[in-house]
Amino acid sequence: MFASLVSSAWLILLVVLFFGGSIFVHELGHFLAARWRGLRITRFSIGFGPPIWSHLGKDGVEYRLSWLPLGGYVALPQLADMVAIEGEAESSEVMPPISYLTRIIVLVAGACFNVLFALVLATIVWVVGQPMFSDLETTQVGLVEATLKLPDGSVVPSPAKEAGVMPGDMIVSIDGSKVSNFDEILSNIFLGRERTEDGRRLCRIVVLRQGKQLDLTLYPRLVSDENIRIVGIEPADDLTVDSLIDGYPAKAAGVQPGDRILAIDGHRVFVRSEISEQLTRNQENATDFTFLRQGAEVHLTITPRLEKDERTQKKLARVGIRYHDPVVIVHPSPLAQISENALGMFSSIRAILSPGSDIGLSKLSGPIGIAREFHRQAQWDFRRVLWFTILINVNLAIFNLLPIPVLDGGHILFATVGKLRGKALPVNFIAAAQSIFIVLLLSMMLYVTIFGDLRRWAHEIRAESQVNEAAVEKPKPASAPAKP
Repeated sequence: MFASLVSSAWLILLVVLFFGGSIFVHELGHFLAARWRGLRITRFSIGFGPPIWSHLGKDGVEYRLSWLPLGGYVALPQLADMVAIEGEAESSEVMPPISYLTRIIVLVAGACFNVLFALVLATIVWVVGQPMFSDLETTQVGLVEATLKLPDGSVVPSPAKEAGVMPGDMIVSIDGSKVSNFDEILSNIFLGRERTEDGRRLCRIVVLRQGKQLDLTLYPRLVSDENIRIVGIEPADDLTVDSLIDGYPAKAAGVQPGDRILAIDGHRVFVRSEISEQLTRNQENATDFTFLRQGAEVHLTITPRLEKDERTQKKLARVGIRYHDPVVIVHPSPLAQISENALGMFSSIRAILSPGSDIGLSKLSGPIGIAREFHRQAQWDFRRVLWFTILINVNLAIFNLLPIPVLDGGHILFATVGKLRGKALPVNFIAAAQSIFIVLLLSMMLYVTIFGDLRRWAHEIRAESQVNEAAVEKPKPASAPAKP
């Protein structure tokens, strides 16, 4: 119970500091820009609805923390089109009109501050580094699944296998977009929008194989409870030897740290699991290993040692090789981090708006999903919290500039239309549009929370419960550190 309370307190602290801080930074941009341009400010609120806490400052501004943590606002009576959702109008007081330029500066300032905040955090990440799985830093295919299991329980050939994708292929592009790592590969497939004339999902992949580029056409399948597009490929592992275990055959055979495994018994290998399976099949027979050492191939014969695994109680063949840590620290430049997150946001928006994609509102995350993701990233490494906060701020900046009433982009749209027509849009029209869209926005948030965040959470709890039940039914002895 104590651990649960500590975990909950830590989660709340993360959300307040980083998610709430991102909202605060956005509204601070509006606030400071309004002060700079001489606008009247009546309220600075983090959240919507009734106040949890409120304070009237000496500057005449009401500073408020409100109950609905779905954003925030700065109430500016001179921006008439913001009155409907950002505070009551002070109709008895006549205030001077403001210029179009002032409106745009104030409205854009929130997004600009989010980007600046993201840039500061990205600079920190650039210096301290960001943990990543090493296999996601490659574009090389390590494993091609033979079959896929669909949500209805049926088993079908994997799209990658059918299209002729092979282990060792280097993926160059997905649907015309160049990729630089496996994370981008999986994301582009997941966000795919292409379909054939008869409605089949379509994915065009360019691979580099033995120096030649090949164009392959795949037909992705939907899998898991989330119904996500996949083609049945996994990235290649780093098969570089990090260290050797004393007393095991690999060290006696002359394997050296820094050697990279290329093949076993003449068969190219790209993932660690394939090496383990090959050794287990050979049992105690001598196995020919091909290593890459300082640019040259080295052939060594190693006879595995057969041992009982304390966790599974099965006999496994081991040679005593430890690989490099699968987690590496990368130092992407601040601009690369910002641009990567921005491109990802635009790709997600295109997928949501495209009738050919499988991305709907249920795939999005609301406040609950964001809070849980903060917690997950913190459990791995605190530097990942900084990475996720950068993502949140870039997305928040772009989302708020969309030309939708209620958002900053909607206000910019109204102001621009008024500028072009020579007079402001009717106040009643603006108020009606904002009222309609705030209902739609709240409805969308409710839908995302119920059918997105809570549904995924329930699935995870159910899966964890099933694993725990299986562990109780079949108790196992304490496991020791695994040896290759």
